[in-house]
Amino acid sequence: MAKVDNRPYGPLYRAVWRWHFYAGLVTAPFLLILAITGAIYLFNEEINDLSYPHLRFVEAAGMPMPLSHMMAAAEAHLPGAVTTRIDTPDAADRSVQFFMALPEGDSRRVFVDPYQAMVLGDLDYRRTLIGIADQVHGSLMLGETGDAIVELMACWGVVLTVTGLYLWWPADRFRLRGLLVPRLTAGGRALLRDLHGVVGFWSALLILFLILTGLPWATQWGNLLVGVMDATGIGYPASHRGYNAPTSTPTAKQAVGDVPWTLEPTPMPASQAPSGGHSHHQATGPATGPMDGSIGIDRAAAILAENGMEWPYRLSLPRGETGVYLAFTYPGQPQGQRSLYIDQYSGALLREVSYADYGWGAQAVELGVQLHMGNYFGLTNQILMLIPCIGIVVLSITGPWMWWKRRPQGKLGVPKVPGPAKLRNLVLITLGLCALFPLAGASPLAVLVGDRVWTGLTQRKANQIG
Repeated sequence: MAKVDNRPYGPLYRAVWRWHFYAGLVTAPFLLILAITGAIYLFNEEINDLSYPHLRFVEAAGMPMPLSHMMAAAEAHLPGAVTTRIDTPDAADRSVQFFMALPEGDSRRVFVDPYQAMVLGDLDYRRTLIGIADQVHGSLMLGETGDAIVELMACWGVVLTVTGLYLWWPADRFRLRGLLVPRLTAGGRALLRDLHGVVGFWSALLILFLILTGLPWATQWGNLLVGVMDATGIGYPASHRGYNAPTSTPTAKQAVGDVPWTLEPTPMPASQAPSGGHSHHQATGPATGPMDGSIGIDRAAAILAENGMEWPYRLSLPRGETGVYLAFTYPGQPQGQRSLYIDQYSGALLREVSYADYGWGAQAVELGVQLHMGNYFGLTNQILMLIPCIGIVVLSITGPWMWWKRRPQGKLGVPKVPGPAKLRNLVLITLGLCALFPLAGASPLAVLVGDRVWTGLTQRKANQIG
């Protein structure tokens, strides 16, 4: 039986290198963008504080005014606007943020001094540095198409990391220079290769963690994860979906938008208008606020306090006739998550759910989300997650740079075509990895077909010349 040649630069090595080359060349620009925008968003609170201190800080002076007074000031600041959400502050010297929907479909955030019910100013979040980074990181500002691209690139990022570790694995495990520490005096392509390999090795696990904890937000992979959790009973508790209250068609994400990941796919409970007192105020769209007969924002805040929910929390106002008041706490440590749904007419508590009620799968995802965003243990967490962002930036630059320096003039410089047996093994390995990521499942086949077609064309051209 012939001995398999798995030595560095042997057939298997060249096969892995070829796939790593293709994936890296295509994904590098996207991964670079995701790493930079992710690094910016890691420090969103600090950047916003430095950029807009006049909007975000106030002088603490006694007890805050009622929320209704603040909301009246915010809505008077933007005539015709409707309040959709209120973010109460987490410190005495912080302002209250009002999320406003404008008549023309635009949106603003209005900042109000809670002690004087005085408007400090407003901004369009989408045009701030953090807002732009947020949109680019999530969808490249291309909507659903961009979301799919981001998911695909993230999935291939996993494949790149795994194949990169294989390519790095040394034949001489006792050689440190160039493997665990770069040879800074090497210069040229050798230095680039060392930087690429060393940085990739030291940051690989954190890069994998960063990608895997970000994928729950992706449409296809996230939906698959939710389906698996629902089927196995390890996600949002089924016992809390109805909670003895009728539900409305939209999910929490559709109705409210920004909610904890576990709440996103859950159906919203519905408010019930009093018998004989049905409002004739018709909803005109998602920006429509509470209906006539609603208990009002101050009573909703009082009910929250009666149920032990104090500031800071995020309070979304009812939208339409069946909308509810939804308040949730969203601390950096998800063990403190708690959500309360209140009927806008009767003030009845329709549903209550906390982190302790989640299945262990949802708890793990929420924990991963907070670690991913650098929230769980403060500055140390932010710095820890900054490391893989820097690693991806270095890898996304040094990889294409190495290719550019080594490629033959006027040619793509693709690594040598592996033999059929090695190609078959590589296909099985790659398809096994990509089977975990549905959106990326078909892309290896597309790459294979494209690779074989390109190879056939170049060989035919070479034969014609010869």
